[in-house]
Amino acid sequence: MKPRIDAELNQTISIGQTAYLIGNEPLCEKIAELPAHIVKEEDNNVIIIDLMRIIAIIGNHFPNLDIESIGPSQTIVRVKEQKKRHSIPLFIFVWLLLFFGSGLTIMNFHEDVSMLAVQQKLYEMITGKENDFPLLLQVPYSIGLGIGMILFFNHLFKKKFNEEPSPLEIEMFKYEQDLNQYLILTEGQKENEKN
Repeated sequence: MKPRIDAELNQTISIGQTAYLIGNEPLCEKIAELPAHIVKEEDNNVIIIDLMRIIAIIGNHFPNLDIESIGPSQTIVRVKEQKKRHSIPLFIFVWLLLFFGSGLTIMNFHEDVSMLAVQQKLYEMITGKENDFPLLLQVPYSIGLGIGMILFFNHLFKKKFNEEPSPLEIEMFKYEQDLNQYLILTEGQKENEKN
């Protein structure tokens, strides 16, 4: 079974979309075209297609077929919502909120660790002169902070610097796996309660 697929409302999901099939090529093509589920309004936005349902459908059409299962036993179908128009004022509001929120977070962190006092002390140690605003250290530090964040997240707009996933991508992957496991458990319980 495939771990996850996307579908739209009223779409007929075939077995070939939910499972990988290996075997006699012409027979696999026939099985791949068999319908597994039709997405309806009452399905909400997540559907779990179980291996047992797929085996039952194949068994109804090909009763003498020997089926072996490898891998996960469910496929999560996420039903795509109808495309909504994006609100430009909402986008601007969220962008400003994130911009100023992250800026305040960085400034508060630097205040907590007394970054200005540290830079003043470093400037005095290097040059031997006192300076209330050591721009010689602050400007390169600020530029380095931005470059460091870009390198840490491995992205500059849509450009990636290397093939290694960023920490954010790894955390999103872990979150998606946990979410898929949760959906399999909770949706399976709902199906059992209906029956």
